Amino acid sequence: MPDEYERTIHAPDIIENIHHPLSPDPGKDADLQAYSDKLVLLESEIKKVVIGQEEAIKQLIIAFAAGGHALLEGVPGIAKTLLVKTLSQCTGCSYNRIQFTPDLLPADITGTKIYQFESASFKTVQGPVFANIVLADEINRAPPKVQSALLEAMQEQQVTIQGDSHPLSLPFFVLATQNPLESEGTYPLPEAQTDRFMVKILMDYPSKDEEIRIIRNVTGERKPAARKILECHDIQTIQSAIRAIHCAPLVEKYAAEIVDSTRHPDEYGLRYTDYIAFGASPRASISLIMCAKAKALFEKRNYVIPDDIREMAHPVLRHRILLNYEAEADGIVTEDIIDDILSRVKIP
Repeated sequence: MPDEYERTIHAPDIIENIHHPLSPDPGKDADLQAYSDKLVLLESEIKKVVIGQEEAIKQLIIAFAAGGHALLEGVPGIAKTLLVKTLSQCTGCSYNRIQFTPDLLPADITGTKIYQFESASFKTVQGPVFANIVLADEINRAPPKVQSALLEAMQEQQVTIQGDSHPLSLPFFVLATQNPLESEGTYPLPEAQTDRFMVKILMDYPSKDEEIRIIRNVTGERKPAARKILECHDIQTIQSAIRAIHCAPLVEKYAAEIVDSTRHPDEYGLRYTDYIAFGASPRASISLIMCAKAKALFEKRNYVIPDDIREMAHPVLRHRILLNYEAEADGIVTEDIIDDILSRVKIP
C-alpha cells in the first residue's frame, strides 16, 4: 500500500478513543485478547483435520463468530462437509446434517405433529433444524418450497410447526453447501434465501503438496482429530464482544459506499455498469461491518480498519450482486465487479 494509505488508516478520526494492540490493561482488552486467542486456536485445530482451504477456514470462523450463516460452494470431495463437522466438534455445539434431495419435504426439516392414540393427543416431533449447527448439504438439489423452510429459522431463529412457534437453541448457524457443477435436478437459491447468508465461501481443489498430506492423513494408521476449543455458550459471549469492537464513522461510510455502488454504479464510475441487474441489500452493509469486526478480533485488534472491509467484501457481496445475461455472455463474474468496486470507491 502507498504511504498515504498507511497514514490514513491510523488517522485520529478513525481510531479515536481506542487502544492499538489488545493489551492486559484495561480489563476489557484482556477479555478481547482471550477471545482472539480462542479463535486463533480454533483455526489451528480445524487445520489439523482439513488440509488446505486456509482462506475458507478463516472466513467460516469469522462468519461463525459474527453470528451469521454461511454458504459454501465447491466441487465434490474437497471437504465441505468435513469442514462443518470439524467446526462443530471444536465448539461443543450440537450438530445435525440434512441431505437435500428433490423429494425432500418442508416437514423433513422443521418437524411435524403426530397423533398418539394412547393419550388421544398430538405430539410435536422436532426436525433436524433443532441444533446449534445445521449442515444443509447440497441445498440447491431441493425444490424452492423446501429451501424456504429454512428462511424463518435463519432469520427469526424459530420454527412454526402447524401453527405453533418453537424457538431454536442459541447459538444457531445454518451452513449450506452447493455443487456448482450439477445442473440437472438442481434449483438455484432464490434471492431472499441467498441474502440471508452472511457470506458465500468458495472452496477449490487443494495443491499437489496439500493433496499428498490429505492422502497420508486419510490412509495412515492414525487419523488426526480436532480437540474441543470452545464451549457452546462461549460463542454467544464472543458474539457480544465483537459488537463492542470499534468502527469509526468514516469506516462505516466506506462500507456503505461499497454496497451503494452495487445499486448506483454510474455514480461511482464503474467499468461494468451495464452488467449489474440488481445490487446488494442493506443486509450486505450489516454483514460487511460484522465480518470486519470479527476479522479485527481475529487479528487482535479492538478497532476496524478499511483493510478489514476490503478483505471481507468478496465473501459478503459475491452472492448478493445479480448479473444480467450480458455479463454471462461476455464472461463477466461477480468477482470482477467487486474488484472494480474496490478499485474505484475511495478509501478513507
